[in-house]
Amino acid sequence: MIRDNREYRSFKLETRAKEENEEKSYVVRGYASTFEPYVLFESDGVKYSEQIDAKAFDEADMSDVIFLYNHEGMVYARQKNGTLKLSVDKHGLLTETDLSSTTQSRELFEAIQSDLVDQMSFAFTVREDSYDSKTHTRTILKIDKVYDVSAVSIPANPGTDICVATRSKFDGFIEAEKVELLEREKLEARKSELLKKLKGEVE
Repeated sequence: MIRDNREYRSFKLETRAKEENEEKSYVVRGYASTFEPYVLFESDGVKYSEQIDAKAFDEADMSDVIFLYNHEGMVYARQKNGTLKLSVDKHGLLTETDLSSTTQSRELFEAIQSDLVDQMSFAFTVREDSYDSKTHTRTILKIDKVYDVSAVSIPANPGTDICVATRSKFDGFIEAEKVELLEREKLEARKSELLKKLKGEVE
């Protein structure tokens, strides 16, 4: 499910522990994004990574993000009514979700608490990024909009349409690397031929 150039990333989801003498809490906390680099895929023995810059969310539109399951279907929580809260700290984009509103949301909480659902993902679009050909790392510098955060039963893997779409964003970088490598090889070959020619003339 790819819409409007949206990208999706998965991270660990955790439930909040119940405090002593506290009524049962249906609050779920998790990072929709972290600022640590992560490997997206490997091609021809090269690992291609990505990292979200610590300031990437500074100008992002997070005006009314919703909480979904697998990025579709009913809305379980949302910022507008206060059941979803987002904050950026030194680790990443932290979400705090109250799943007490409906029978369905409480059932989702139970699935999360039982570790049947233990990953979360967020849907977003990118305004600005950069690429380091030495480390094969894409850095997301500015996120344009965050659409939703979702509990997911199965995180994205290299065979899914989500990761295939993400991989396609690297295709231009990879092709540029190949062209650059070919040019370097040609240059080295010309240098080698020139050195051989000069050596022959000296002899």
